[in-house]
Amino acid sequence: MRTLYVGNLPWSTSEEELAQAFGSHGEVLSARIITDRQTGRSRGFGFVEVNDADADQMIAAMNGSELGGRILTVNEARARS
Repeated sequence: MRTLYVGNLPWSTSEEELAQAFGSHGEVLSARIITDRQTGRSRGFGFVEVNDADADQMIAAMNGSELGGRILTVNEARARS
């Protein structure tokens, strides 16, 4: 399993929509949108956990692609340091 960072998400994107967008390029294990703790509003980025074998293909396919009128930034998530 690998975790992909997805940036520049439209504010209205749901976790289901995010999983669906990536699901056309491989197996999505889970998707989550990061929200503001106080307002509950999307912070415009999220993470998608994917099958290890599909990760590179998904990054290539989704980085720079458009979702809801915004150009996505997709790369492999890095652990917090």
